[in-house]
Amino acid sequence: MTTGMLSEPVRFSTIGLPEAQRVALWENHNASALIGLRCRSLDDEALEATEINLQLPRVHVARVTGNPHVVERTRAVVRRLPSEAIACYLTLVGEAFFYHDAGVQVVRPGQLIVCDADRPFMRGFSQGLEELAVKVPRQVWREVAGPEPLTRPRVFDFGTGDLQARTLARLAGRAVHPETSRPVDEDTLLDLLAGVVTGRPAALSAVHLAMAKAYAEDHLSDSGLTAARIARGIGISERHLSRVFAAGGTTVPQYLLARRLEGARALLAGGGNPTVAEVAARCGFGSPARFSHRFKERYGVRATDVLREARADS
Repeated sequence: MTTGMLSEPVRFSTIGLPEAQRVALWENHNASALIGLRCRSLDDEALEATEINLQLPRVHVARVTGNPHVVERTRAVVRRLPSEAIACYLTLVGEAFFYHDAGVQVVRPGQLIVCDADRPFMRGFSQGLEELAVKVPRQVWREVAGPEPLTRPRVFDFGTGDLQARTLARLAGRAVHPETSRPVDEDTLLDLLAGVVTGRPAALSAVHLAMAKAYAEDHLSDSGLTAARIARGIGISERHLSRVFAAGGTTVPQYLLARRLEGARALLAGGGNPTVAEVAARCGFGSPARFSHRFKERYGVRATDVLREARADS
């Protein structure tokens, strides 16, 4: 199992660079950091694009933001800069068109497109973009997804529906978050991606743990959330779920309590107008009194004091 980040995320941006050089510098950066592309901005607008890159032992993860522009991976670019990789793009903001040898597809926020990066394509972002990119070397792809070649792009939904796809997006996004990047288990990331593309249910305990945590995050505000509901939600037994959490040194109730308290502390520290009771309800505590007791027990201070201090500072 490959856990964590062996290198730190690296940020590159064209913002603040000489406008006449931005496209060339962006192309050079992508050729060395991700995938070689030709780029052009729309309406002669100066390119404003930022990329956060993280190289793991076997895969590369990136977060890309930018104003409207078009990128092309032509046959000439492929010959000059072969990637020998599969590219996976998870659209977060802005529709994108994807032109390839079999037609044109529109990829909307909440959708993932998977393609062979050495088959020519063009991508356009008329509304600008924010996306996650995962580059998987071809040999690694064969190991996790099977030998069948990827002859045409495939689109999947991660915004709704498939929990594996949502968990994949969550893990990739956390690894290259612009402010608080977090370690990612590479094996889990790959197994989730393979599960999404092949339809094969995830089998690794680490994947089940990631999926359970993602399901829990989606339902933390529900005070009725239980281990049984989480287990049903991700398609495993409650006993196996307990084993998965126990292997990580905790239990489902302990994890839910910790995450709810962390969320509540962040809300309280933000100041503003919410009451302690409102924060408790938003974070899934059925009783304000129980929340206040647990908060003081965990952090050594009263929730009301944290909120009062935050309001005074603001």
